[in-house]
Amino acid sequence: MLDLSGKNALITGIANNRSIAWGIAQQLHKAGANICVTYLPDEKGRFEKKVRDVVKPISPTIILPCDVQDELQIQETFNHISNNLGKLDILIHCLAFSDKEGLEGDYSNISREVFNQSLDISTFSLGNMVKYAKPIMNEGGSILTLTYVGGVKVIPNYNLMGIAKAGLEMSVRYLANELGPDNIRINAISAGPMRTLASSAVGGILDMINHVEKVAPLKRTVTQLEVGNTAAFLCSDLASGITGQIVYVDAGYTIMGM
Repeated sequence: MLDLSGKNALITGIANNRSIAWGIAQQLHKAGANICVTYLPDEKGRFEKKVRDVVKPISPTIILPCDVQDELQIQETFNHISNNLGKLDILIHCLAFSDKEGLEGDYSNISREVFNQSLDISTFSLGNMVKYAKPIMNEGGSILTLTYVGGVKVIPNYNLMGIAKAGLEMSVRYLANELGPDNIRINAISAGPMRTLASSAVGGILDMINHVEKVAPLKRTVTQLEVGNTAAFLCSDLASGITGQIVYVDAGYTIMGM
């Protein structure tokens, strides 16, 4: 019943084969979606090579550079999809960043520069990408982003990213209200902790994973493909009545009081 055939999906945030975005890409591809991906450009082209090597098994139709702090690159990304594919059906936003300063020490010591950069990349970028995606989601569509329980509860060392995720979750709700009349849905997956390039920047991540494995009802944390399965569902017609929601894929961890 879960069929994404004929759907064009743009996936951001794949860094390596441990990325949650990669798990999502695999499951959308498995469901029949036509995959497009972006990478963060750098002077030596190292990120592009890594992304191309990772996504080779799913043969993406389009691979483009897109630094979400560069407005022109965002415009060019969506123009390219419009000109070559005619429409976009699915947008996967898996983008977050904080300088080390934002992930350690006292929250009150974080500089304005670090705060602004993190919120720009991790939070503002969702709505900004939606601005360009909306006109080419001419048959309706589904948008999905990633969050974490650190956006609603205090997690040691998560600090600035918790603020960014809180803003991201509220952005999902406001965007759901905005996009609903155009038959575009938007949701977020709050995934349990796992070993990724992004999570490695958070101090004590292995302790967090071990804690979840002890406390969560399923006595384990989740995998990239489990998040990918939920993403595929939320992007399909099976989830046609779901929008503006934060869906927890965390082995049940957040239901526990202690």
